Amino acid sequence: MDKSILKEIILEQKERLEKLETGIERKKLSEIKKQINLPHSLVITGIRRAGKSTLLLQIMRQFYKENCYYFNFEDERLLNFTYKDFNSLYEALIELFGKKKVFFFDEIQNVVGWEVFIRRMQEQGIKFYITGSNASLLSKELGTKLTGRYISLGLFPFSFSEFLKFENKEIKKNAFYLSEERAKIKRYFNRYLKNGGMPDYLKYKNPDILKNLYEDILYRDIVARYEIKEIKALRELTFYLLTNLGNLISFNKLKEILKLGSVNTVKSYIDYLENSFLVFTVNVFSYSLKQQFIGPKKVYCIDNGLVNAVSFRFSKDRGRFLENLVFIELKRRGKEIFYYKTKTNQEVDFLLREKGRAKELIQVSQNLGTEELKKREIDSLIKASEELKLNKGLILTEDEEDVVKLKKKTIKIIPIYKWLLEKY
Repeated sequence: MDKSILKEIILEQKERLEKLETGIERKKLSEIKKQINLPHSLVITGIRRAGKSTLLLQIMRQFYKENCYYFNFEDERLLNFTYKDFNSLYEALIELFGKKKVFFFDEIQNVVGWEVFIRRMQEQGIKFYITGSNASLLSKELGTKLTGRYISLGLFPFSFSEFLKFENKEIKKNAFYLSEERAKIKRYFNRYLKNGGMPDYLKYKNPDILKNLYEDILYRDIVARYEIKEIKALRELTFYLLTNLGNLISFNKLKEILKLGSVNTVKSYIDYLENSFLVFTVNVFSYSLKQQFIGPKKVYCIDNGLVNAVSFRFSKDRGRFLENLVFIELKRRGKEIFYYKTKTNQEVDFLLREKGRAKELIQVSQNLGTEELKKREIDSLIKASEELKLNKGLILTEDEEDVVKLKKKTIKIIPIYKWLLEKY
């Protein structure tokens, strides 16, 4: 590429960056502080518009000031940029700002072969902070060229505590025991449950922001990148998944319902959606890998607000939105998640695995308003904990709290809003 065009882009991006606000400090920043003095590249992945660029800005301003380079590859003038142009980019940066030892690269997966340049520069003592919104491309390239030379962190939309900080709501000590404070937290929780945690949407309250994000993921991250011809089928599949949060799906049934060509097509499309961080699938827990792979999956979405903007199902599916919210929080906490079916076909929403073994069982219920419902939810956890030789289980509800001891098992019942604010 022409170096003068690169310089023009660099200077424009620098000017825009200087005008940006850093927003609320993300929780991930405390993790990143521990990596500052390591020589490894730091790779931040996540869905578009979750705040990766803002997090880079927070890192720059807090730790490096002007002593670094920044470049964003999401610019239409860079369509012809290839890995061969990295040297020209580096020269342009040196000519403009002098030699520096730290690079910040935004959305680098747009350049095929980027990892070759990163590795070569790492060997010269250069530190890199990289963001990307495609899990598959990044993991493949990192695994082949940067093995052992990088640390990967996933960034999600705002957590509930970050949402409260964004809304300038401070949680007072003992807030859960004060009626007025608890009512305020619940009011904010209801907003968070419906609107999700995408920063731009929360700032401007315009549903088109989420709809445009959805279209960008489908068309820019999937249709264009994977050269999809069956666009209508992809849209129908995505919509079906977003309107079936927490439900069991099978590739065979999806193929029949949506009249897609083959099971492999369904699987590939869902892989693309997962790689773009829009949806997640969850396997049944089994010590047999074959059973995990062939069993029905459960599906969840990265953000409730995004689902609501696309499907308008919030009022109908509040219970599913609660379950989706719990799933995303578990992913944010880095848990290995499955669902569980007992031998008597009772289902437990989430089973957390640690070091290859079942560790914790979690059931999500909008409410336990009747004794029959409460008994059913508790029975499922008791049966599953007996089969898995666990001593306790957790039920997360909208507003109930209790401890039930039965058959030498302890079942805790906690409001989701309280669980979300626990330290982990």
